[in-house]
Amino acid sequence: MPTPGFEGFEKRLEVEFFPAAARSLRSLSRDQIDSFLNVAECTIVSQLSNGHFDSYVLSESSLFIYPHRIVIKTCGTTRLLKALPKLLAVAASIGLARVVRCKYTRGSFLFPEVQPFPHHNFDEEVRTLDEHFGSLHSSKHVVMGDDRQKWHVYVASESKSDRAGEAVSKSSNTIYTLEVCMTELDKSVARSFFKSASIVTGEDMTRASGINSILPRSQICDFAFDPCGYSMNGLENGAHSTIHITPEDGFSYASFECMGYDPAKTGLNALIDRVVRCFKPGFFSVCVHAAPPVSTDSVTSPLKSTGSTWDKAISAPVAYACSGSHKEELPGGSAVVYHTFQLAKRFECGPTQVIALADDEEEVAADSLNTQDEAGANAYKTDKLRRPTETKVAMLQPVKARRG
Repeated sequence: MPTPGFEGFEKRLEVEFFPAAARSLRSLSRDQIDSFLNVAECTIVSQLSNGHFDSYVLSESSLFIYPHRIVIKTCGTTRLLKALPKLLAVAASIGLARVVRCKYTRGSFLFPEVQPFPHHNFDEEVRTLDEHFGSLHSSKHVVMGDDRQKWHVYVASESKSDRAGEAVSKSSNTIYTLEVCMTELDKSVARSFFKSASIVTGEDMTRASGINSILPRSQICDFAFDPCGYSMNGLENGAHSTIHITPEDGFSYASFECMGYDPAKTGLNALIDRVVRCFKPGFFSVCVHAAPPVSTDSVTSPLKSTGSTWDKAISAPVAYACSGSHKEELPGGSAVVYHTFQLAKRFECGPTQVIALADDEEEVAADSLNTQDEAGANAYKTDKLRRPTETKVAMLQPVKARRG
């Protein structure tokens, strides 16, 4: 079937293994990594590592490999879940055969009719996931959102009793993951992700768009696709971020993800505001997931506030209003909140209250938070893009496989 446009919305799979072996997932060879990526129908185009994890920019999105956790994010018509048997077999070959947690998320596809098996629909995806993770203590799948944009979540997890007497993790910190999906990008922003005489490399696009200002301390591995499109991975100690952009008019899309940032040092509202200011979407969604560590001595539920902004109800960025807010409790003591926002001038009805992630935090009314004053909204709309200073850069080889 012909594809009407490129599918920007990604499928995201996160699998965490019990660290019983001396070896880690980072010891996997390139051939072993390629073996499951080939099944998913994507390839590595760039790579950057630090002392905590390895990151790979893919022809369709990104891969992150931690010692006992793997995160794969693929867009287009990739067959991500079809790669599960090979991925689990490769992990088992180095002694990591026991999965303690799995999470799968995605938004609503722009072009669902061209998705291949096992991604025709969410029921099919859930059946595939249950085949591999249904034996864990508990699993749950939910669909959040509204008719315009839905958020699909599957989580399976061991229970604490399954790990009785086992010291799995030295960390007692809740891990937060933020996923922002944006559509209807401002056309002036989208132009930064088309190759031109002045914009040739991923670094050019990073600077021209201001992406390097979102998390300014991160190391960036960026890649420009031919003739348009962009992907980047950011590394900052043990935390990662990733951005993927499809700039074509009619189905423009950008995604931002970060995971592992210290909520006491990285404010959620300010981070979301920087992301939205960078891309200026007409519509965007925000998903915040909080997961406790896999350990028997972790008794603090992520649903109770730690006092950080990540637990609280977020504020809508200037010129936007919240159109929907949902919360779900998930297996393993984790929780997820999902919000949708659109430009306030498009609203035909009253805005929605924004739900907090933590149980003991109050909801925030969305009316006075969103539109601010007219001068502030106009300043937002006319915010200038950053442009790079003159630098000489080597041209990257064009990649035929499309991106996310």
